[in-house]
Amino acid sequence: MASAEQPARDEENYDDEPDETLSERFIGLTEMLPGPVRTAACTVADTSVKTCKGLFSFSRNAAWIFFTTSIIMFAPIVFETERATMEELHKSQQKQVLLGPSSAMASTPSGPTPHLPLVR
Repeated sequence: MASAEQPARDEENYDDEPDETLSERFIGLTEMLPGPVRTAACTVADTSVKTCKGLFSFSRNAAWIFFTTSIIMFAPIVFETERATMEELHKSQQKQVLLGPSSAMASTPSGPTPHLPLVR
């Protein structure tokens, strides 16, 4: 009968212990370490957090500057290229309307022109 009572007592003792939170465990661990070690650990942790925040802020600002500058610099080139392409297509269509389809095909060495509706 003593063997049956022993596991019950262990379970009761286990259930009677209050649950610790993670912060309570850290506080208990800090009490085991000497003061200079705690101070050094806090300094390292604070410096690491500040460094990570600073690097994140710098990378965010650098990315913003890079992408806005590239858009401002390359957008006019893209627009101008598109405008030149549209002018070339317009000239090709005008030539096709005035001289017929054979003359427009002969003047473009890069290949056949796309079939677009006539501009009036």
